[in-house]
Amino acid sequence: MRTSSWEPAENAPASVVGEGPDKADQLKPAVRAADDEDVIEDARRARWIATVTGVLLAMMGVTASSMRLSGVPGLVPAAYGSGAVVCVLASVLGARGRTRVALWLMILGTMVMALGDQFD
Repeated sequence: MRTSSWEPAENAPASVVGEGPDKADQLKPAVRAADDEDVIEDARRARWIATVTGVLLAMMGVTASSMRLSGVPGLVPAAYGSGAVVCVLASVLGARGRTRVALWLMILGTMVMALGDQFD
């Protein structure tokens, strides 16, 4: 007679009870290693994309700021420059693995540049 409801039945097969080797358990380390490699590769790709995008946006902001320096109110080049600084910060954070924050900072930097362009 069983003393509690969680004990296995005496004649139950090993696969039902949970004893014995399971093929799925033997394959798990190999599958986990492949999944870990995929996750690492995705993270590496995201860091590179965030870094390169931040640098490109910063270069565009600096270029636009330098082109607008002559004959335009000071607010426009300042907006481009500050947007470029935000994009540089996003690039640094993206290189360090903070890709979500980097994405939002790139969006913010681009919005600052676009808003500054509207003052022209």
